[in-house]
Amino acid sequence: MELERRRLNDDEIALGVAQIEGWQLVDGKLLREYIFADFVEAIGFMVRTAICAQSLNHHPEWSNVYNVVRVELQTHDVGGISAYDFELAIKMNALAGC
Repeated sequence: MELERRRLNDDEIALGVAQIEGWQLVDGKLLREYIFADFVEAIGFMVRTAICAQSLNHHPEWSNVYNVVRVELQTHDVGGISAYDFELAIKMNALAGC
């Protein structure tokens, strides 16, 4: 099933944030930091996520410092948060074992 690529309204975003562990809304983006045992685990997570993100054609803004991966999600072409952001956040939590 194809996700709808449209900007979600504030109520939809609040409901989505409440349903996924560890994510919060900051400056109009979904934000989460994942902490891993070491650098190799962090990079492994990023590689697994990259494959998943590519299949969705939806790519995160992220950074890595040693064992921490910081992720910000928004859908640039709709100018805000869409269902794709929540779909990727859910998949990322699963890949991280959350």
